[in-house]
Amino acid sequence: MVFFRWLSAICCLGIVLFAQVAQSATVNGVRVWRAPDHTRIVLDLDAPVQHSLTLAGNPDRIILDVPNSKLLGDLTKLPLADTPVLVIRSYVHNKTDLRLVLDLKSKVAPNSFSLKAHAGMHDRLVIDLYDEVIPAVTATLPVAPTTPAPAATNKPVANQPVAKPAVPATAAPATTAAAQPVIKSDLSGKRFIVIAVDAGHGGEDPGAMGPNRLREKEVTLSIAKELVAAINAQPGFTGKLTRTGDYFIPLKKRRDLARNMKADLFVSIHADAFTKASARGASVFALSQNGATSETARFLAQRENESDLIGGVGDISLDDKDQVLAGVLVDLSMTATLNSSLQVGHHVLNSMGGIAHLHKRHVEQAGFLVLKSPDVPSILVETGFISNPQEARKLATLAYRKQMAQSVFKGIKQHFYQHPPSGTYVAAQLESGAFKDFERQHTVSPGDSLSAIATRYGVSMQRLKQYNNLRDTNVKIGQTLKIPGSASAITAQPAARPTYTPSPALPRQHKVVAGDTLSRIASRYGVSASAIQRHNKMKGTTVKLGQTLKIPTS
Repeated sequence: MVFFRWLSAICCLGIVLFAQVAQSATVNGVRVWRAPDHTRIVLDLDAPVQHSLTLAGNPDRIILDVPNSKLLGDLTKLPLADTPVLVIRSYVHNKTDLRLVLDLKSKVAPNSFSLKAHAGMHDRLVIDLYDEVIPAVTATLPVAPTTPAPAATNKPVANQPVAKPAVPATAAPATTAAAQPVIKSDLSGKRFIVIAVDAGHGGEDPGAMGPNRLREKEVTLSIAKELVAAINAQPGFTGKLTRTGDYFIPLKKRRDLARNMKADLFVSIHADAFTKASARGASVFALSQNGATSETARFLAQRENESDLIGGVGDISLDDKDQVLAGVLVDLSMTATLNSSLQVGHHVLNSMGGIAHLHKRHVEQAGFLVLKSPDVPSILVETGFISNPQEARKLATLAYRKQMAQSVFKGIKQHFYQHPPSGTYVAAQLESGAFKDFERQHTVSPGDSLSAIATRYGVSMQRLKQYNNLRDTNVKIGQTLKIPGSASAITAQPAARPTYTPSPALPRQHKVVAGDTLSRIASRYGVSASAIQRHNKMKGTTVKLGQTLKIPTS
């Protein structure tokens, strides 16, 4: 009796498994995206599928088999003109399977993977076709006869990505912004300051959605292009886009593009959404290694960090990113890179406040993956909440986008006029006194003294004191000092920059995370450990995970 029950259970299990395998899937549509170095083809599915990809020759083509599936939609109207694909044909294979044949115009390195339904997006099958890099020929070489291999020798690989080029980014055409640029310099050989401008989202990842189908990816690209135009119109500056059209770039590659450009600053443009339509205001974010500065910052960082899952980069886990980057980002919050990010963010935020309502009046911090560059100062600019009807109406107009771009660049320019990198055109012009209409300013940070500020800018302490009508040499945190011009001004070096802290009028808090100590927290905010103890009425120096500490202003 027990045997028959066991046999019956096995039979039932077999029927269930067969039903799962036999479950059909429908390809509801096929979409094509063209990027500078590859073409992405996306199949929209109503259920997960298995697939196999085969490279075939005579003529060159790719064969995609999707078992137990069918296609709905028209393949004749796909935008294939600027892609390596001549045409896509579909067949019914083995009576139940879908076969797509991609006839190729040029050699490619394909890669395929599935994307599970996520964040409102359905299941998808993605095929990336990376352009083949043809090395330049500098001499005439004899061509050996070749015998084309028959199609039968091509080996299909089920559900396994075909190896793509080691560095696909190098395949980008020389005319695109994604390629490594030739850094501009003036006639005297002084280099221009390079700003990498990143339009958030793109391609498969539309970003946030506003009223009347206003998509974040379109708003960000428009503002980014206006920002680059404003940058390139200013002598001494060069602007470069990380993406020039509607295609997806993984977060890490965006940072790598900025590094390849040898950028002095990375600016990522966004227009996000929140759970409440009442949320409004522009914001500027910098990286945080120790948690977000607000619930909104934490929410927005989580949304942006999911971009790779929505846009598609194959198998990816967001959980291990901090561990993977830990070796490179050694206490980044204490380095000159983050200090510079906070400083330039402060200028950009103040400038944006002239045309837009500000969500917060200080630079916020959160764990944005796109900002995790160890050597390029990086900020993320939220131009507004696209989920807010009033702000969405503004962001939908070209005039406001241009106005926003100009305000962002105004803040960037002010930062670099005050802290020009050595060897640049801007530094040379400031040292010669050519920018007579510009007045440098310095916001006092913890650890600053009047003598240190004077030394930093190459002026005497007495002149600095007189120029600001100071009665003595005392300076206060948050105080803004005007810096007198000097033909022998010393360019501020990044390593000497003090840690930027928000205005002392704003209450500051710190949530204790793993690895924190009281002394480390005190050092981060430029205050003493004993001051934090007194401010929080602590009996000892021990802090607990998750504990919230109030940070004194001095």
